[in-house]
Amino acid sequence: MKKHIPNAFTMMNLFSGCIALTMAFSENFLGVVIWVLIAAVFDFFDGFAARLLGVSSPLGKELDSLADVVSFGVAPASAVFVLLRNFSAYPLCLVDLSLYLPFTAYLIPVFSALRLGKFNLDEKQTSSFLGLPTPANALFWISYCYGVRNIAPANDALFYLTLGFIIVLSLLMVSNIPMFSFKIAALKFKGNEKQILLVVLMIVFIALWGIFGIAIGILAYIVISLIANMV
Repeated sequence: MKKHIPNAFTMMNLFSGCIALTMAFSENFLGVVIWVLIAAVFDFFDGFAARLLGVSSPLGKELDSLADVVSFGVAPASAVFVLLRNFSAYPLCLVDLSLYLPFTAYLIPVFSALRLGKFNLDEKQTSSFLGLPTPANALFWISYCYGVRNIAPANDALFYLTLGFIIVLSLLMVSNIPMFSFKIAALKFKGNEKQILLVVLMIVFIALWGIFGIAIGILAYIVISLIANMV
C-alpha cells in the first residue's frame, strides 16, 4: 500500500495542473497562481514521501516528469498564451501577426519537457541544478502574467519583454549553467548563504509587489546563481 502513496501525490500534482490549465483559459490568472502553487506542494510531497517510505521507483520518476510537464509547463504557458492573445497590445509592425504570435508561449512546455528529460538522465543534479529548474520557471510565469495583466493592454512594449523572457528563460532551462538548489541542507548560515539571501529577497519583493514579487524573486535567483558562478 505504501508504495502507492508517492504516486498518489504525483497524480494530485497532475490534477492541480489540469485545473490551473482550465483557470488560464478562463482568464483567471489568480486561479492559475493558486493551482500551480498547489501542484508545487504536491510535487514536493511526492518526492518527500518516496524518500521517507523508501519506495522510490522508476515508474514514480516517469510519472513525476509527466505531471510536471503539465503543471509547470503547459499550465503556465497557457496563461502566457491567454495574456498574449487577449490582453497584450501589439506594436503596429506586428499587428498582422497577432493571431499567431501568442503560440510562441508554447515554447515553454517544449523546453520544460527537454529540461525534465535531461534532469532524469543526470544523477548529479541533487544539491544543485544545471539550468533553470522547471518549477522556478513556472513560478516566474504565473506571477508575471498575474502582475502585468492590467497594464499589458496599454503598453505594447510589454509584448517585446514577454517574448524576450520566453526565449531567454526557455534557453536557460536547457543550459548547463549551474544554479543552486532551494534546499537548505542544515539549519546554519554557512553553506546556505545563497538560499537565505533568496528567501529574504523573496519576502521583501512579495511585501512590495504582492504576487508579482515572486517573478522578481525568480529573476533574483537567476542573478545570484550567475554571480556565484563567477566568484
